Amino acid sequence: MGEDSKQVTAVKIFNQTYQVSSGGDPEYVKQLARYVDQVMTEVFENTSAVDSLKVAVLAALNIADERFAARQQLETLDDTVTEKSEEMISLLDPLVGSSP
Repeated sequence: MGEDSKQVTAVKIFNQTYQVSSGGDPEYVKQLARYVDQVMTEVFENTSAVDSLKVAVLAALNIADERFAARQQLETLDDTVTEKSEEMISLLDPLVGSSP
């Protein structure tokens, strides 16, 4: 993907405006920025951190925690689907093998 295909999108996070260059959909970039802003605002309101860098680091930790938890859920779901699929195959194999 070349530089020509990138768009610059203005986003506001924690009362700071950033120009984000991305090859993705500008609305998606804005959605991400709104989410980061929301998490940073929640951190600011729920902690004694006032320094924006500290707020950003705590917000990043919260977002990383959400991501890791979601990945763990996905892995658990994937394991469950694999296990159930193997069970179904073991039940169906004798039926398929016995057909004329």
